[in-house]
Amino acid sequence: MYKMEWNIPKNQSGKVIKAFLNEKNISKRMLTDIKYAGGKIMVNHKEVTVRYALQPGDHLLVIFPPEPKSSALVPENMQLDIIYEDKDVLVVNKPSGMSTIPSREHPAGSLANGIHGYYLRHDIDTAIHIVTRLDRDTSGLVLIAKHRHVHHLMSLQQRKREIKRSYQAFAHGVFSSLEGTVDAPIGRKETSIIEREVRQDGKPAVTHFSIINQYEGFAHLHLDLGTGRTHQIRVHMSYSGHPLLGDTLYGGNTERIHRQALHCLSLSFFHPMTNNQLHFNAPLPEDMNSLL
Repeated sequence: MYKMEWNIPKNQSGKVIKAFLNEKNISKRMLTDIKYAGGKIMVNHKEVTVRYALQPGDHLLVIFPPEPKSSALVPENMQLDIIYEDKDVLVVNKPSGMSTIPSREHPAGSLANGIHGYYLRHDIDTAIHIVTRLDRDTSGLVLIAKHRHVHHLMSLQQRKREIKRSYQAFAHGVFSSLEGTVDAPIGRKETSIIEREVRQDGKPAVTHFSIINQYEGFAHLHLDLGTGRTHQIRVHMSYSGHPLLGDTLYGGNTERIHRQALHCLSLSFFHPMTNNQLHFNAPLPEDMNSLL
């Protein structure tokens, strides 16, 4: 059971609950579900409607309805590298070779399968809400919301670009500049359901990069995203003439590493309930670290 509660201050006197909860970013759809799908709104231990006018000193409790679970998602018992967890959010360091969510090609073994199993083992009664995704062969930090309302709040942060992720990668070639920006629109390639490409009718996409170290024939990069398009780093680096090591889909080769050499190294966001900024790091995995 997920719930939120407030002690009402003097400056909210007379405000109806519906307006108060709207200011807390509880959506109209969620309010409808609270009313009709098993939730409750209570003031001073008595159930009320959203038309109730709040008074100073009132204790407002919102109990959210149970979340429907996906019957298609099979729980799996797997070892998760949990970086952080509280009642609202979960941060996991995903290994390469693991899908974030199941797909037709990979219906099992995904991070979502593992989280579902973890929730069942720890009596966490909620559905799976992935906030940030990574490609199957990209490693690193993934953010998960532990409730539908929390996911909604994190989605608002995403729209404002307040969820920040930084990456490290290894790319082919010798770079002529120590830093740069690739600003080129990305869209789906017409001949593929998987590949993306730079194309004029694509969505705006901006990638910033800087060289950590230049080696013979390849470079170690730090990357920040101005946008969050599918395969963005992989497409932009290939477009710039420097495909990622191991990324055979976009022109790289597997001489040094057998998957795209891309890792989500850091993640920062504002906690949806406390508004405190949180920052997490995950070191390079073994296969990428060995390239150093």
